[in-house]
Amino acid sequence: MSMRHLRSLPAALLALGLLAGCGGKPNAGDAAAKPPALAAIVVRAEDAPRQQLWDGVVEAVQQVTITAQTNARVRELPYDVNDVVAKGDVLVRFSDVEQQSARQAARAQLASAEASYKDAQASFGRIEAVYAKGYVSAAQMDQQRAARDAARAALDAAHAQLANVGQQLDYTVLRAPFAGIITHRFVHVGEAVQAGPPSPQPLIQLQALDQLRVNVQVPQSTVEAIRQFHSAQVLSGEQRIAAGAVEVFPYADPQTHTFNVRLPLPADHGGLYPGMTVKVAFATGAAKRLLLPASTLVRRGELVGVYVIDAHGVSLRQLRTGEHDGDRVEILAGLDDGERVARDPQAARAWLVARHAGGQPSSGASADE
Repeated sequence: MSMRHLRSLPAALLALGLLAGCGGKPNAGDAAAKPPALAAIVVRAEDAPRQQLWDGVVEAVQQVTITAQTNARVRELPYDVNDVVAKGDVLVRFSDVEQQSARQAARAQLASAEASYKDAQASFGRIEAVYAKGYVSAAQMDQQRAARDAARAALDAAHAQLANVGQQLDYTVLRAPFAGIITHRFVHVGEAVQAGPPSPQPLIQLQALDQLRVNVQVPQSTVEAIRQFHSAQVLSGEQRIAAGAVEVFPYADPQTHTFNVRLPLPADHGGLYPGMTVKVAFATGAAKRLLLPASTLVRRGELVGVYVIDAHGVSLRQLRTGEHDGDRVEILAGLDDGERVARDPQAARAWLVARHAGGQPSSGASADE
């Protein structure tokens, strides 16, 4: 077929035609052909851990749902969902009319209790002085002592009441316990909230995005291998993130009979966010696997192939690929240990097209790795 006719073929049909011959044996005329002078990579099996994949969910290490701790009405909500807040920022401000009135009443009660105790203490001092001279009876002395102690108890109660009212007043201003992002708001301005019963009303949900982890539920048949090898990688797209630790819970869920495994993520967690689902590859043994640079692969739609170089020339062979390992891809089927593949798929294709067109393939340096 001439070069003109070859170029007139649609690219997809040409690709399918080349892939259809993947793995086929060369004809007799190719037996005497010299191997092409193309840069090549020798495929070698590498030692690698055997892995099992399970689904996991990303979550924030620090997350909290702030609830109402006093009965009041929402007066101000400075921040909304998706707003970033700093530690100590005001998240909710309530009306405080009742709390202010309660504090004034508690202060008045405290002043009254202080005056009563001061009077009782002075009376006890006078009775004590004359009791030593025998002018009053022991019963009178005991009565005065009891009155003083009662006044002291009332004073302590007034102090406690003022502290409690002050705490209720503090609850009318809720602040962020840590820096993070607001993920949910349960109330609106003007809404009345209750501290309970039966349970406190939720107000704001806050999560910190600087510390994340992945939770995975694994079956009990796998958990012992995970404990033994204690290594895992989080797969997000084509990147692999090594888990800082593998924390296996020492008990199983009685409903699902699965174990919870927690994986802290590094600070540079590759664009992961709480609520996302990811794949987690747990090391469960040792194995051999073939890895090729992703740049050597040829993709035609859903088909993946590679140009194989042997003594008869170049052939495009279909592959079955697995997971990405950085800039390399695992080869599950289609290649054997020791075979040579073209480093530059474009150069290999040009050589193959020129060969089929009856021309002379361009020469180039050959290098193996």
